[in-house]
Amino acid sequence: MVKVCTFFVIDCLCLLTVVNVIFFISVSGYVIFPKVQLKNPVILSDFCVFQTCVLFIQFIEAIVVLVRQTSHLRVTRALRPIFLVDCRYCGAVRRNLRQIFQSLPPFIDILLLLLFFMVIFAILGFCLFSANSADPVILSRFTHVRLHVSFFFTSFPDVMMPAYSKNRWSCIFFIVYLSIELYFIMNLLLAVVFDTFNGVEKMKFKSLLLHKRSAIEHAFQLLVSRQRPDGVCLKQFDGLMRFYRPRMTPQDRFLTFKALNHSGATMLSLQDFYKFYEVIGLKWKARRSGEHWFDDLPRTAFLIFKDLVVAINGIWILVETNMLNVGVSWTRVVPWSYIIFLTIYGIEVLLKITGLGPLTYFSSGWNLFDFSVTVFAFLGLIALAFDMEPFYFIVVLRPLQLLRLFKIKQRYRNVLDTMFELFPRMASLGLTLIIFYYSFAIVGMEFFADVVYPNCCNTSTVAQSYRQINVTIGNRTMLEEGYYYLNNFNNILSSFVTLFELTVVNNWYITMEGVTSQTTHWSRLYFMTFYIVTMVVMTIIVAFILDAFVFRMNYSRKNREPLDDPEDEKGIVFETEVSQTEALQTLDLYKHTLGVTNLSSLQDMCVALERSGHSSLVFLGRRSRTKCDLSMKMYEEEIQEWYEEYSRTNLQPDETFHRELDSPEASATNSVN
Repeated sequence: MVKVCTFFVIDCLCLLTVVNVIFFISVSGYVIFPKVQLKNPVILSDFCVFQTCVLFIQFIEAIVVLVRQTSHLRVTRALRPIFLVDCRYCGAVRRNLRQIFQSLPPFIDILLLLLFFMVIFAILGFCLFSANSADPVILSRFTHVRLHVSFFFTSFPDVMMPAYSKNRWSCIFFIVYLSIELYFIMNLLLAVVFDTFNGVEKMKFKSLLLHKRSAIEHAFQLLVSRQRPDGVCLKQFDGLMRFYRPRMTPQDRFLTFKALNHSGATMLSLQDFYKFYEVIGLKWKARRSGEHWFDDLPRTAFLIFKDLVVAINGIWILVETNMLNVGVSWTRVVPWSYIIFLTIYGIEVLLKITGLGPLTYFSSGWNLFDFSVTVFAFLGLIALAFDMEPFYFIVVLRPLQLLRLFKIKQRYRNVLDTMFELFPRMASLGLTLIIFYYSFAIVGMEFFADVVYPNCCNTSTVAQSYRQINVTIGNRTMLEEGYYYLNNFNNILSSFVTLFELTVVNNWYITMEGVTSQTTHWSRLYFMTFYIVTMVVMTIIVAFILDAFVFRMNYSRKNREPLDDPEDEKGIVFETEVSQTEALQTLDLYKHTLGVTNLSSLQDMCVALERSGHSSLVFLGRRSRTKCDLSMKMYEEEIQEWYEEYSRTNLQPDETFHRELDSPEASATNSVN
């Protein structure tokens, strides 16, 4: 009864999914393409058609299972991730998949070259080492498979040793083969994929940059009026920002306008407006004028003392670890050094939070790292003091404090900064890899479930890895077992673990030969296909890491900025000066002309100017540095060429100003503003 209910639930879910897809298709046809729906009421993209076909097949399979009351071979379940990818939260995964497909053509070219050399060496190996050259079975089952295993170098000596035992000169064959295949073609493959990846990233940046420029020009044309066709005043800019960033305060809107206005005129020119995307995310704050007592403290001495404490702590951790060998255990005594160093770290955190303020302190990645490690160290102290055994692992996190020492050297700082920047993108790449894992896991479960078990594969060369026997040594009987029967496809979790071991390429041939001995030799096609697919994904991941690191290193060489403090993460900083008269005029403009009611931020700015006793006050706008900012610096010369090419291939903005101003839409927009 439970089984029937389960099938019924699956059937209902499939029906609901089909209804959702039909609704999505309808929305795509009548909302996304409203002008085309009159001629063709149903607009289907290729991906929607593919999704619909897959859902239809799965729906039919669910009905068949419900009628037969038993399951059957259902490989289409491996296509379920296409519905996960097609959602707004998996946009990064879609970009990764697109990038993988864009990198496939050069990858396939080098892969064909690799397979060509593998076939050549397979024929040569057959002629050199085969006992019977007329037997095609030896060629297909020995030479190709063994060279494939040898190529992955996990069991290279084992493959070579039978021939090497008969003739010592046979090692030349394997050395030449691995030198060409593993060390030359594989590195060439990585270089080609890296170059393609770098080119794709550059073209993406160029396309995004030109799209932004086009959007800025179009917005500028809509904002200018017939009376003021050469610029955008504060009133029009404020109207734009109220729609673009509704939560931005009037003070931030005014300071953003000031940051764009480099010429000091009353209106923004088109050249000023081109910087719109650079200043739109700034967080504004008045610059301190050194009125605090701790502004004059020796900063360098404090940093040296802190790094010295971390180094001493690292040395002492090594000493304590060595003491564990003589019977001293953390479970019986709380090290006094633990308390001393934790107290110093805690005082440092409290001083920084008090001096910088919580928002400024936690906006730094290094400060977040220091705070997290200190909190975990405090939890480890509690675990030691109260003998809480399940939480002893927290004590092991103490050596993470030593990472603070790597901030001193510029190269280490670049590596760590690159690592922190890669974390969000690596998460999407990891999800992409998991999607491939899921698809191959489903296929493996359909074909190889319950295939391997203890004491199987007795006719295989890897039978020892699956064998369980009782061995008597003296008066003791012990069970000697090979654990490779645990690498199976019996369920989804075991399949994921098995596929990860295959990805690591550590004794993967044992798993492959075990499954092959229990099924057919065609099973090798599954494992080799999986390795090729994961090799593509892993090569893309390595290329992405190389691209990010090389990009940052080149940026550091090209834009050498003196860093007195390794923890100083200034990011992008804009500076603008506001006079007291200008602040009062702006407050009056917002109050009487623009009709804005919530003016507390502007009033606070006027009060701060009065309290400072100065005629003007400097405000700093900060935001974190993004990959786009780094690319703007790296491709500075090429960007000018892109802009010139864009200007030649598109109409000049000035040529279309009057045409836009004469349109009814422009008149309506200006009247609203």
